[in-house]
Amino acid sequence: MSTVDSFGAKGVLDVDGTEYEIFRLNTLEGAQKLPYSLKVLLENLLRTEDGANITSEHIEALAGWDPEAEPSIEIQFTPGRVIMQDFTGVPCIVDLATMREAVADLGGDPARVNPLAPAELVIDHSVQIDSFGSPESIERNMDIEYQRNGERYQFLRWGQTAFDDFKVVPPGMGIVHQVNIENLARVVMTREVDGVLRAYPDTCVGTDSHTTMENGLGVLGWGVGGIEAEAAMLGQPISMLIPRVVGFKLTGEIPAGATATDVVLTITEMLREHGVVGKFVEFYGEGVGAVPLANRATIGNMSPEFGSTAAIFPIDDVTLDYLRLTGRSDEQVALVEAYVKEQGMWHDPAEEITFSEYLELDLSTVVPSISGPKRPQDRISLTDAKAQFHEDIKNYATHVDDAASGDSVDDLSAQSFPASDAPGYTADDHQSEADRPREHHAYAENGRPTKQVPVSMPDGREFELDHGAVSIASITSCTNTSNPSVMMAAAVLARNAVEKGLKAKPWVKTSIAPGSKVVTDYYEKSGLVPALEELGFYIVGYGCTTCIGNSGPLEEEISQAIQDNDLAVTSVLSGNRNFEGRINPDVKMNYLASPPLVIAYALAGNMDFDFESEPLGQDADGNDVYLKDIWPEPAEVQKIIDASIDTEMFTREYGTIFDGDERWQNLDTPTGKTFEWNPQSTYVRKPPYFEGMTMETTPVEDISGARVLLKLGDSVTTDHISPAGSFKSDTPAGQYLIANGVERKDFNSYGSRRGNHEVMIRGTFANIRIKNQLLDGVEGGFTRDFTQEGGPQAAVYDAAMNYQQAGVPLVVLGGKEYGSGSSRDWAAKGTSLLGVKAVIAQSYERIHRSNLIGMGVLPLQCPAGESADSLGLDGTETFAIEGVTALNEGTTPKTLKVTATKEDGSTVEFDAVLRIDTPGEADYYRNGGILQYVLRQIAK
Repeated sequence: MSTVDSFGAKGVLDVDGTEYEIFRLNTLEGAQKLPYSLKVLLENLLRTEDGANITSEHIEALAGWDPEAEPSIEIQFTPGRVIMQDFTGVPCIVDLATMREAVADLGGDPARVNPLAPAELVIDHSVQIDSFGSPESIERNMDIEYQRNGERYQFLRWGQTAFDDFKVVPPGMGIVHQVNIENLARVVMTREVDGVLRAYPDTCVGTDSHTTMENGLGVLGWGVGGIEAEAAMLGQPISMLIPRVVGFKLTGEIPAGATATDVVLTITEMLREHGVVGKFVEFYGEGVGAVPLANRATIGNMSPEFGSTAAIFPIDDVTLDYLRLTGRSDEQVALVEAYVKEQGMWHDPAEEITFSEYLELDLSTVVPSISGPKRPQDRISLTDAKAQFHEDIKNYATHVDDAASGDSVDDLSAQSFPASDAPGYTADDHQSEADRPREHHAYAENGRPTKQVPVSMPDGREFELDHGAVSIASITSCTNTSNPSVMMAAAVLARNAVEKGLKAKPWVKTSIAPGSKVVTDYYEKSGLVPALEELGFYIVGYGCTTCIGNSGPLEEEISQAIQDNDLAVTSVLSGNRNFEGRINPDVKMNYLASPPLVIAYALAGNMDFDFESEPLGQDADGNDVYLKDIWPEPAEVQKIIDASIDTEMFTREYGTIFDGDERWQNLDTPTGKTFEWNPQSTYVRKPPYFEGMTMETTPVEDISGARVLLKLGDSVTTDHISPAGSFKSDTPAGQYLIANGVERKDFNSYGSRRGNHEVMIRGTFANIRIKNQLLDGVEGGFTRDFTQEGGPQAAVYDAAMNYQQAGVPLVVLGGKEYGSGSSRDWAAKGTSLLGVKAVIAQSYERIHRSNLIGMGVLPLQCPAGESADSLGLDGTETFAIEGVTALNEGTTPKTLKVTATKEDGSTVEFDAVLRIDTPGEADYYRNGGILQYVLRQIAK
């Protein structure tokens, strides 16, 4: 917390008799002209100024922000809290548990290791739709979820009871971002500091890419990797560049027939066309006040699909009304209003704010839309959907494109499955041309490939499948299930369809997976549940499900028919991502749509359908029924919402949100300050970060006798370094699990086993597409092992273990943009645990560079204009790095001398730039990493 107050900003705010310490923005000239998002950052710097990592110069630079400038000034942002989901959050808690044991080993009290910023974890990423179309589906799916994930859940339940300022929302309660906006988000936070109650803006980073949903509430935050999340939990700042801010003006109102989903798909298309990678997007103008909070949250949620770091709405009366609706206390609402107005952060549509760039959308121009078949920015007006499908199916009826492997917005989104890793955008990144929406063409009606395949089901259903068949129709994802307007519209459409005698097609796997139990409450109160169930839309779970690829298998006969005949079938989901092969392995084409359109496509049964000219079926009198005949009237939807949703629903559901059901409460859970690690566990293991650690830092040393583990080219992503997907039996990770009694069918993914370092280090540099230039024409996790005669080919993990046994340190040679891609902690953790002491690259993605330091690995940069190739390095050399010891004297040298000795004894010498860029990073490196640094602070 702040030890310096250079601008005299510290003051007192009285709210109804309660006094709060605040840091006033009006003490700084220029602050009032800043966009809302930068005011939040400015207060953060004022409050955390320490004279070293956060200085008066940083504060003045932000207060005097030049909207035209390209990002170049680095600041240290200290988030107020951290939110996690189970896939990406487990390793963070594993590290905290390990720190507790290390403190005990150092003679300290393990109970002192707790998050220093409030941390909450919501278990939502593990439920899969194995059962559907039945009242029992939700219980069956949850039973299977606990069977699959029992080890991880036992560990998280221990953490729930062991740590202060750490809460776990058990399985079956909701989706992390919906739970965040409906309950966890404070908007203005309070905390006692040195006996004084302090108030400050709620800022929150999360280990999930769609953390930005909170931006709709005016809460600044975004998705980060595990190391940044751990740093924030432990009170450490996150490094960032002061960004450009794009002002997005909203005018008009959404017309009847269009939905919030159509708005967000339109905004996605516009922002991808404009290019907002690494920027803040801020909504402003007269139209903002007409945008309901749920719609704001839907828009904020898809910030990763836009490419922006954040997509934020300022705070106004709409915000306060939502806080009241969702059961926040009168005192909290009063504090939010008083604080925001006192700080000049209240939204005033008449105020002219200067932004870096400008966009505008008249909401009245939005039309019903879908996006697909594989990118969220490829919006299609519903009226053009059939013609566009006729064009797109030609690309799928014969082949499937390769999965993404680069670092465009699309690539990063694709890489995020199934763990929802945050993208690694920074303010100085630029959008790839490949990320723009495709151009729209007017297509002639010219037919399409067709292949009708008869299918007979055990229950007597008989039908024909063809290309374009809608095999999955899923109302899923916090993007839309948090929004009563689209959820109730779906239910009203279902009622209207049932009244007309319509049915979902028999080959469609139908499901609803709400992001909170409040949805079920208002559905039940509205009386519309029977209509949804009549069409097969039963609630299957409370979690991400289809949106992250947990759609579960298609029925066996349907799956077999698709595979045997190479059918290009489709899914329609109310999610935020639709990349090829990610929703279900049998489904090639995926479309994003509003919840009512999800049901409409389940009724249609095929994407080759024109809702304007083709009937969905016939009523009892034989009359054709079209979509327009069952489309809900907005006024009726709103009337039902007003009668069905009340504050008591939120207070009741969230009053017990941390308790869990009987399954959770009956878990056989260890107790005590430290965790009882199960030596048989293959999901949760104690990592070796602190082995041999002492209270005093060990002086850092120069590196000598190092060998090259990999020589890599440009744009090596964190997914190349640490993949998150599945792996085979013949890989080091697969061999490890088989040796520990795990069958191939139970391998799961790297993402699900991030709590086990033994799996993760075996998966480091194991992406099947990585190309190590030490080998000719070989792809995958292989290298040359120079501990063996002749340096034969070996798995990266096996070679690294041989080097460790021989006491040989390792280096990695990289090209430009090393470590780009999603922000993935294990890309740095795995590198460190393999024994890599330094990476020498042409340039770095900023977050990965920082993460390497956080794990005790030196990031070195080739001299300007040079590369490993231009320096004549082929990776067979032995490396020495001198000058590291200067860090022991408290100084950070600008360069380090690197000497590479070739096999014939000749040498290549150069001065590499040491990319330790801040005093805090130097402290981390001297301590062996960020966890060791914090541990020593706690154990003192």
